[in-house]
Amino acid sequence: MKLAADTIRVLAADAIQKAKSGHPGMPMGCADFAFTLFYKYLRHNPKNPKWLGRDRFVLSAGHGSMLEYALLHLFEYGLSMDELKAFRQWGSRTPGHPEYNHTAGVDITTGPLGSGFASAVGMAIAGKHLAAVGGLEQSGLLNYRIFVIAGDGCMMEGVSSEAASLAGHLKLDNLICFYDDNAISIEGSTNLAFSEDVGKRFEAFRWRVLRLDNANDVAACDRTLAAAVQSDGRPTLIIGKTQIAFGAPDKQGKASAHGEPLGEAEVLATKRALGLPEEAFHVAPEVYAMCHARVEALEQAAAAWDREFQAFLTADAGRAALLSKLINREVPENILAELLEAVQDDKPLASRVSSGMMLQKAASLVPSLLGGAADLAPSTKTNIKAGGDFSAADRCGRNLHFGVREMAMGMVGNGMALTECCIPYTSTFFVFSDYMKPALRLAAIQQLHELYFFTHDSFYVGEDGPTHEPVEQLAMLRSMPGMTVIRPAEVHEVAHAWAAALRASGPVVLVLTRQDLEPFAPELAARVDVARGAYVLSDDENFSAILIASGSEVNLALQTAALMRRQGCKVRVVSMPSQELFLQQDPAYRDAVLPPDCRKRISLEAGATFGWERFVGLDGLAIGLDHFGASAPYKVLMEKFGFTPEAVLRKIQTYFNCGSC
Repeated sequence: MKLAADTIRVLAADAIQKAKSGHPGMPMGCADFAFTLFYKYLRHNPKNPKWLGRDRFVLSAGHGSMLEYALLHLFEYGLSMDELKAFRQWGSRTPGHPEYNHTAGVDITTGPLGSGFASAVGMAIAGKHLAAVGGLEQSGLLNYRIFVIAGDGCMMEGVSSEAASLAGHLKLDNLICFYDDNAISIEGSTNLAFSEDVGKRFEAFRWRVLRLDNANDVAACDRTLAAAVQSDGRPTLIIGKTQIAFGAPDKQGKASAHGEPLGEAEVLATKRALGLPEEAFHVAPEVYAMCHARVEALEQAAAAWDREFQAFLTADAGRAALLSKLINREVPENILAELLEAVQDDKPLASRVSSGMMLQKAASLVPSLLGGAADLAPSTKTNIKAGGDFSAADRCGRNLHFGVREMAMGMVGNGMALTECCIPYTSTFFVFSDYMKPALRLAAIQQLHELYFFTHDSFYVGEDGPTHEPVEQLAMLRSMPGMTVIRPAEVHEVAHAWAAALRASGPVVLVLTRQDLEPFAPELAARVDVARGAYVLSDDENFSAILIASGSEVNLALQTAALMRRQGCKVRVVSMPSQELFLQQDPAYRDAVLPPDCRKRISLEAGATFGWERFVGLDGLAIGLDHFGASAPYKVLMEKFGFTPEAVLRKIQTYFNCGSC
């Protein structure tokens, strides 16, 4: 096993040297632990990287990606030696940081330190939930574990503490983290900025802490892992003392080995010191043979598991049907019709309230739907009333209490989505989506199907003032590639938004109001088409102006249009709940909604106007809020900020110099 670990060291050093870019120190320091894990303790099936019964591996210290790539190569995940030689190059399957759905065997995209660790907590939650709901807890068929390798940077990032606190509270004993305690960061010794006792911190989080004084000793790694996989009812942190760039005579233990190639001479010196051939990218036949034999054993074990799992399903048709819905994240074909039946349009409702109604209906139809809020469910209306609470005592619960931990909540949601057996949702006030930005971005990069419910969506929050009134957050989310943002105008649009979100293939944000919204009259409700992003809500023949609005400003647009019509102006009102969905439509549809020859266009939205120029054009007028809010009752702010039909009409008349409309 030592030869295999040393082989990983030199493969990493060679690939990084060839690329003239990368981080050799971490892969070289963690090679002993990582190989022992993959060879002896990790349940995986290289012939089926998505095998349901597998343990999950999370390289939270993603900059050490050559460690994972070397392991995937040796364990026959189809990652060829040519791919190792193409490390960090265009079109390779070995990018600088591991990427989910890009390289077979990579369970998560990591890079931002701490993100992998926090997402692993979500994987652990989803695993416990699926086993419990599926009736598999006692069978041992679905007791997979999540193994994490994290570094000093991961431990410094605050998201790790948020997530670790939650994991300890929930007693997620299927989570095992190896902390690569090499005491080196980019600037030098970690003592420059980091002197806490990490072990004591995790003990306070209610984790079991195992100390591995020499993690560059394969036998010691073996003994520690043997202890770690014997659960004591708590998540486990292994604090492993390693030497960064272990084996490199002049770079071992030095900060210079963290983020730059060792240099040609040092690579050769390392090979000599380890007793390995000087040939680049060399793997001894006995290492390949050893790994191949293990792969065959793993494949046989997976096949035996598959037979046992199939027998379990055959014995209980009802349980099998439920597991199928969970694992396939099934959504009924008629989900929109079902949700529309739950619409209550007899009085004004805040869209957060109508969304809460949709949640109850959706939860009854989509068993894979579960989630919660950052201590705000009573306000965001995101509690599944008949769902029960997920806890250390009840793994079946569908309501997750994340506590006031927005960033960890976002990362945990990502981990849940990555298990591919649930559709997770998370929620908070819209302004606090700022805390979740890194998680939202990673969800978009990985195209994870998860839902976000952000409420209290504008200055209409009122008395809480500018710290709680989102202004720029809509533009921020809309600027994110792969993220779909939907801001529904009232209850019918909320139902359509929910249907679109459940059918999506990537992350979707629903932006919802605190204040009540007037429901559309039946003739307008019949025109709702959120799936296309924008649609004509109200229209005059030979219109000369187009009012475009989202969310709470759609009714404002209708009211303003009524004033304009009284003055003889012919108007089209367009509801645009989702810019992203609209831009995905074919040009003919987009031009039908927003005809190019109509240049008198006005957008209305209670947020920053940034981005609306794409729809109003160079001649158009974007009405919004390009400054922070204020503390006052929302109806006062509506008057002061000019969000009344009369004020909007005046702005239009002034901008277009048209006294008649």
